[in-house]
Amino acid sequence: MAALGALHAELEGRGELEPLLATLAPDPVYEFHPLRLCLCGDARVRRFYTYFCERFLPLRAGYTLVGEWVSETSVAQEYEIALRVDGAVEQFRVLGILYARGERLGGERVYASERFVRLMTGPVFDELEPIE
Repeated sequence: MAALGALHAELEGRGELEPLLATLAPDPVYEFHPLRLCLCGDARVRRFYTYFCERFLPLRAGYTLVGEWVSETSVAQEYEIALRVDGAVEQFRVLGILYARGERLGGERVYASERFVRLMTGPVFDELEPIE
């Protein structure tokens, strides 16, 4: 799990779309808390990551891995992320918990502000569904 989580984070950081998607199990689920919204399915996750790689990553002014916790079935990574938005740098604290489904990742639970989630998901934000 540690190796899979590290690979996924590395590919996200470099914006390598196809190898990144290959780390995911079919029909992954991304949950956004405390918003209680989710993004499900291959097509939506592809649209999300396409936006993420093409539009979100260029906003990044810097990031630091604050901490990481690993178990057999999940990896939790806490980041301090700086984004350049509208001519200013904004700081965000984000916790992501990647979880396994079989040999790949089943998705992620992201704990972040609404502002950060909107910036990260872009137009895909309007496709997020309530978590039931």
